[in-house]
Amino acid sequence: MGISRACASKWVNRYRRHGELGLHDLPSTPRRQPTATDAAVVARIEDLRRSQKWPAFRIAFELQTEGVTISRRTVSRHLLALGLNHRKFIDPNGQSNREPRKISARRPGHMVHVDVEKVGRIPDGGGWRAHGRGSEQAKNVERRKRKSGRGGYIYLHSAVDGFSRLAYTEALPDETAATAIAFMHRARAWFAAHGIIHIERIVTDNGACYRANAFAQALLSWMPIWGAALEVPAQG
Repeated sequence: MGISRACASKWVNRYRRHGELGLHDLPSTPRRQPTATDAAVVARIEDLRRSQKWPAFRIAFELQTEGVTISRRTVSRHLLALGLNHRKFIDPNGQSNREPRKISARRPGHMVHVDVEKVGRIPDGGGWRAHGRGSEQAKNVERRKRKSGRGGYIYLHSAVDGFSRLAYTEALPDETAATAIAFMHRARAWFAAHGIIHIERIVTDNGACYRANAFAQALLSWMPIWGAALEVPAQG
């Protein structure tokens, strides 16, 4: 059977003493847990999660105001054990208590929204979408693509003034921090040429190029706001 005699003897003895219940795996939880979270606190965590739909850090903060010292990680562990770690487990219909916040600029240069859009490279003369599959133009595009390797994607870096909606866009080969920094310098000069001399804040999403330390340091006196960015109106 692939087991030792001692192991087989143990299981036989458990069957003789407890029947089929003795063959089930026993819990590995220690009988005594002096540092375990009190049952009343766990019940309070469940109540706050179901009624207020708060995340773990908010529940931990609320419990601390009530005199209960507990970490966010402990709250997260109990939410997982309760089956409430995901919002969809509370509201199966997908309802959310998050309220969208509108970012509004009060003057030109107050907020400039920056974003990157990855799009497919359009061949010269158009591709098969314009001329149809199997057309002579589509075949020529495929031949040029195999010969030169030009295809793939380009990255549209855009900067939009939140007040005047004045927009500046460049098609660049990548979305690295160095590319984003160079684009911002050119965008700043372009805005200055159109009357927006001083840019007070930069609004971005959480893209890797914007979270890089080099990007923040390159802006020097600018004031980046890390948060949910407004979508750049690149589609019109």
